Amino acid sequence: MSSALKQIFLMIRVNLGSLPRRLAISLSMVLSVALVVAVLAGFLAMARGFEAALQGAGSPDIAVILGGGTNQETGSDVPAEAIRSLAAATGGIGVARNAAGGLALSREIVVPVDVIRASDGADQTLSLRGMDPAGPGLRDRASLSKGRLFSPGAREIVVGGRIADEFSGFAVGDRVRLGAVDWTVVGHFTSGGSAFESEIWADLEAVQSAFDRQGQVQSLRVRLAGTGDHAGALAALREHLSALPGAPLTALSEADLYAAQSERTASLIRLFGWPLALLMAVGATAGALNTMMSSVSDRAIEIATLRLLGFGRLPAFTATWVEAVALSITGAALGILASWLAFNGWQASTMGANNTKMAFQLDVTADVALTAGLLGLAIGIIGGALPALAATRLPLTSALRARG
Repeated sequence: MSSALKQIFLMIRVNLGSLPRRLAISLSMVLSVALVVAVLAGFLAMARGFEAALQGAGSPDIAVILGGGTNQETGSDVPAEAIRSLAAATGGIGVARNAAGGLALSREIVVPVDVIRASDGADQTLSLRGMDPAGPGLRDRASLSKGRLFSPGAREIVVGGRIADEFSGFAVGDRVRLGAVDWTVVGHFTSGGSAFESEIWADLEAVQSAFDRQGQVQSLRVRLAGTGDHAGALAALREHLSALPGAPLTALSEADLYAAQSERTASLIRLFGWPLALLMAVGATAGALNTMMSSVSDRAIEIATLRLLGFGRLPAFTATWVEAVALSITGAALGILASWLAFNGWQASTMGANNTKMAFQLDVTADVALTAGLLGLAIGIIGGALPALAATRLPLTSALRARG
């Protein structure tokens, strides 16, 4: 091993060994880095959890047909004539057919309903989705966890798992008032934690009647034909829709629809999270610089003495920089651990695309931890550079005065 490397390792050992003497100020740097990392990880975990909830709801072999020139169900209207024309279509239009030879299709409408949350008495707006009997079968990940599906024409509802867990009065057999009428809860369903679990499902005609929306259909869900060429089937469906008379209809894959919705909200969450984390990081970097300058000042005689004994500038620079990086790594690890314990799996909610409550679960994934940890590491790298440079420029006369 070269003399320079030996000097570097020796000075690193001396620096780290003196940390207990500077415990308070060193801990302040560790905790400031941990706070920055935990805050950023929290925002990123929120964005990642929201994305997972929506993207988990989308399936590439399901298409959503919307009307009114919009790419969201809110504001969409699919005319009855277009529905009849589509249902009567023959030949290959890109849509799979059911056992009876008809199109695998569900007419749907989403109605916002207010429900009082038992835990705090707050009003929450939930999505009541009216659908045809084929609707539940077009959600591949959805499955009944309790009870049964609603009966056609009956005022019966099937409740998503997140709603059943958070709100009282939605047990199977309960009656709950939604709008001006009472509904009977006949089942619960799960969908792998996706956005569907924040919905209430009921028969389309029952919802239209209860909310005075007779004949209104906001969207059509269809299963695309084929097992692999979903893009080709979607293109065929779009070509057929473009030939229909009346208002233009738009067909989107369900996966693309929910991915676009998730990207907008996740980007907004990150837009708030990153500036706050970076602002805190600037303060933490200033704190790191102050901590390391105090460290250099505290060890000025040690450093100057070692320089006098023949140690070069590089070992002094490296040892001080390594100390700053080591403290920032400790803080980053502590922040990641704290964020995982505090946020991972934590239930949150926000307003979804239909202006209704959508529940999701924060997810501290490996890439979230890595991104937040790298910011913490950057604090130590940047904050330790100037003090490390200062350690190389200490006057050697300070050691002579101390020894004299």
